Amino acid sequence: METKLTRENALELLKKHNKDKFHLLHGLTVEGTMRWYARELGYKEEEDFWGIVGLLHDIDFEEYPQEHCVKAPELLREEGAEEELIHAVCSHGYGICSQVKPEHEMEKVLFAADELTGLIGAAARMRPSKSVMDMEVSSLKKKFKDKRFAAGCSRDVIRTGAEQLGWELDKLFSMTIEAMRSCEETVAKEIEAC
Repeated sequence: METKLTRENALELLKKHNKDKFHLLHGLTVEGTMRWYARELGYKEEEDFWGIVGLLHDIDFEEYPQEHCVKAPELLREEGAEEELIHAVCSHGYGICSQVKPEHEMEKVLFAADELTGLIGAAARMRPSKSVMDMEVSSLKKKFKDKRFAAGCSRDVIRTGAEQLGWELDKLFSMTIEAMRSCEETVAKEIEAC
């Protein structure tokens, strides 16, 4: 899996369609998380592809929230994105805003980790450190069980994502926390520059 889009092109494309720093932060966080997963799961040679998919997965969300995952193919094709990349981007919304089913392990990871990064990010902001560096799975599990906390993060999607990967929730939680730790500092620096 590879793409002609460079990381720089992808970031400019994300910024073109997303002005809100929260959406940029989310895209950068999912990019870093996906890059970590690529390395961890044995797809090091596809790390750039995984990262760019993570960066662009919500490309249409800010401008077209009612057409999320529907408008994305058009925006991506305009920039010469490959169908493989478009399929991967749209698969993260399977059953919610897209009928594109996650097939490749990368797509299943994106489906599971997208919502979870939101939940972990919200939990981190509540910590005195404001960081994932000192977050434990046990504290994340408490937040996960509290339906009122970060109510916009679908627990069903996270559970379904873990099931698609054949993982226990604890494994998904632990790995995604680790993935977010790997990129927290870089993302913070990059978002300051936006």
